[in-house]
Amino acid sequence: MPNQCFVCGQEAGSALVCEACRADLPSLAAVCPVCAIPSGEDLVCGSCQRAQPAFDATVAALPYAFPVDRLVQALKYGRRLALTRFLSGLLEPFAPPQGSVVVVPMPLHPARLRERGFNQAAEIARPLARAWGLPFKADAVERVRDTVPQATLPWIERRRNMRGAFRCHGSFAGKTVVIVDDVMTTGSTLDELARTLKSHGAACVVNRVVARTPSPA
Repeated sequence: MPNQCFVCGQEAGSALVCEACRADLPSLAAVCPVCAIPSGEDLVCGSCQRAQPAFDATVAALPYAFPVDRLVQALKYGRRLALTRFLSGLLEPFAPPQGSVVVVPMPLHPARLRERGFNQAAEIARPLARAWGLPFKADAVERVRDTVPQATLPWIERRRNMRGAFRCHGSFAGKTVVIVDDVMTTGSTLDELARTLKSHGAACVVNRVVARTPSPA
């Protein structure tokens, strides 16, 4: 049976989003190459110049705007796991650098994982690593602090909230690590994870996120 498009409800064949809606997805224009914040030009933004994050680069497939926000929320909170392959496919063209590369999904704390039943970042990252032909390291990093959800905190408190939140298992010496996540807001969580990975030898940490919010909020 043909699928109904998740966005418009029209017949979409075997796809989850019809060709018309996929062509109409919002796009990111010029962004900061480090944090992917829309900046109007492809230059490092003032914030990253003042305080370089622990990660080296970020690529976001789309802005966090309609209908991208609905797609991500349907996966994350509505358990629409069929959307993982579509969201992963949005990131496939943005291949990581060459070299010794591993893919690591943003980990969830065990309590949050039990509550949700799955880690949306891992579900997006697994087919992505397979498509790129790269090792997928879902258990290489764990979240050891069940932090307050970042969305509930003022921007200035988010970095403090994430301190000491992650623990690595083993060495990442000389590796380029691709962190995969669904949405990037201030980047504080990604920054802390990158800091932890580099403390365990990672030579380079780059982010691949499905969506980027238009401004830190």
